[in-house]
Amino acid sequence: MESKEKNTKEKILEEALKLFAQRGYMGTSMNDIASKLGVTKAALYKHYKSKQEILDSIIEKMNELDIERVKLYEMPEGDLEKVTAEYKETAFDKIKQFTKVQFLHWTEEEFSCCFRKMLTLEQYREPQMAQLYQNYLASGPLTYMEALFSGMLEDEGKARQTALDFYGPIFLLYSIYDGAEDKSYVIKLLEEHMDHFLQEMQIS
Repeated sequence: MESKEKNTKEKILEEALKLFAQRGYMGTSMNDIASKLGVTKAALYKHYKSKQEILDSIIEKMNELDIERVKLYEMPEGDLEKVTAEYKETAFDKIKQFTKVQFLHWTEEEFSCCFRKMLTLEQYREPQMAQLYQNYLASGPLTYMEALFSGMLEDEGKARQTALDFYGPIFLLYSIYDGAEDKSYVIKLLEEHMDHFLQEMQIS
């Protein structure tokens, strides 16, 4: 019974997020979600009391997915000082591998891709969404990369610019991926960018 309840709640999150990605969070009502699921609004309220509660559960799931990937690829976690200290001996290959996994997570995994699109749509309309967009896709990843490069380069000033040089094109590739017919070509661009970046770092 508990498993069935969990599956129902997961299904609600998935379908609600699809609507949020298409219409925006602000443009989607509980009625819309119930209609998409083929249930009554009353039945939906048995599982989630509000649209905000659905969003909170989506964010919680995204955080769980983040933690899983960090542990799977043995990436450092915690505050920036801890991340920097743990990455002093890290090879660029490990960053490269994790970055590709992150890119595929945000583009090819439906749940995460819909979350990214929802945040992109809503960042200019709702302060919470703007903050989430920054945390997940903009300033958050940039700050994390800066901490990694700071550990590798042992130069905080250079680490910020290095992180910008590395992450800037990757951030752009999300938009290119969404509009591309040949998605595999965008993945190739990502890999070429990282290989070129590694060569430049080795030279310098």
